[in-house]
Amino acid sequence: MSTETVAAVADADNKRKLALEVDVQTVGPCRRHVRVKIAEAEIQEARKQCVKEFGTSAAVPGFRVGKVPAGLIERRFNKEISERIREKLLIESLEQLGEDKSIEPIDEPQFDVASLQIPDTGDFEYEFDVEVRPEFEIPAYSGLSIKRPVHTVTENEIEKRIRDYQIERATERVVDRPVAAGDYARVTLEFRHADNKLSTVSNQRVVVRPSLKLRDGEITGFDQLLIGAKAGDVLTTSLVVTPEAENVELRGETIQVNVTLVNVVEFDLKSVDEIAEEFALESAEEVRNEVRKTLERQVTYRQRQETRRQVLEQMTASADWELPESLVRRQVENALRREMLEMQQAGFSFDEIRARENELRQKSLTTTRQALKEHFVLDRVATKESIEVEPYEIDAEIGLMAYQQMETPRKLRARLQKNGMIENLEAQIRERKAVDHILAHATFEDIPMEISETETSFALPYSVAGTSVAGTIEDSQEEDSEE
Repeated sequence: MSTETVAAVADADNKRKLALEVDVQTVGPCRRHVRVKIAEAEIQEARKQCVKEFGTSAAVPGFRVGKVPAGLIERRFNKEISERIREKLLIESLEQLGEDKSIEPIDEPQFDVASLQIPDTGDFEYEFDVEVRPEFEIPAYSGLSIKRPVHTVTENEIEKRIRDYQIERATERVVDRPVAAGDYARVTLEFRHADNKLSTVSNQRVVVRPSLKLRDGEITGFDQLLIGAKAGDVLTTSLVVTPEAENVELRGETIQVNVTLVNVVEFDLKSVDEIAEEFALESAEEVRNEVRKTLERQVTYRQRQETRRQVLEQMTASADWELPESLVRRQVENALRREMLEMQQAGFSFDEIRARENELRQKSLTTTRQALKEHFVLDRVATKESIEVEPYEIDAEIGLMAYQQMETPRKLRARLQKNGMIENLEAQIRERKAVDHILAHATFEDIPMEISETETSFALPYSVAGTSVAGTIEDSQEEDSEE
């Protein structure tokens, strides 16, 4: 607990400070209870200023504007003046508290402004709870020992990515045959629990792989369920809702899943030359070169993620400070957005990004808690090393992402701003620069990167309970959902 009294003085900018008495108490992990007392003299000074301001524009019968007696203005506009005083004192005192480095709030103070009343006599007091950044010593980060995974892009990987581009832009065609492993198919999923229908996801295009991942569960053996099925067949399986699912009541529950096979689909693929034309490239060879560059960026992304994991594992080993559950829950979407942005920057496909998003959502609280600890550590490193993000760096990231997604930078920027992701992008760049600074002073041992040759899962952006928020990526496919 700490109590501080600040006299009414002028700061370096000649701005008068309020006379405050501030009491700060620790009431939980990263949580402070703050009690503020503003001296009566400050209220009277604010009242004089507000009455004077009202006097310049108040219209009162029998008096010219600007000539109304101060006493009459105070009586006639008492409610409005009190509200103006309250607003003025709250703003100035909170700004003054914000300059106190011993309190570093994560979000806005939590209190009911409308319930606060300015007294006619005596001091004005108010109190609030606020979540603050954790207090900790920055671990040593110079000379860390890191195992760096390395990989050279292969011709097979290039061919596979080109085919992915072709499928993304292909015309879909229904075929009349049973399902085979690796097929594309359209299915309708119905989720039931204890004879109650939870939700239905209709006519979704999926790839028949061993696992179908949703945001709060996973259907294992999905390929074996569908192989041999024909259009119209209804197949039944089950899944277990993840322990950190959004729907608390369903956590750990077994859900019946009825899978209706709508049809099997194949594609009329565009040629590589047509893909080149769409990308404004001159030849198929240029497509291959651009694909190689994209895959090399993905190798760099995986390398950065693994080296970052090792850096932060070493730096957060002593980070035993707790984070409040409420803070973690509020930051789930931010943590997801930041990782999805990094994957977009690295040129991963929507399917790959969605699969990773579902994986993170299935253990959202655990991953967000760790991501927050990493954020606080890297933020301290960035502050210590004076690392900032310049506007041109944000523009460059948006330009690269726009090119990879075949849209204009202006359109992508507007979408990022609409989704509140520009701030995430800036924070992600700053953290990346902090990691790069640490890695510049690390020692490395190169090891082979683990690259999976087979894809074992497909992901859909839905929850079994039908309670999902909007996805963190813009989906290019038509998706219909009924609840």
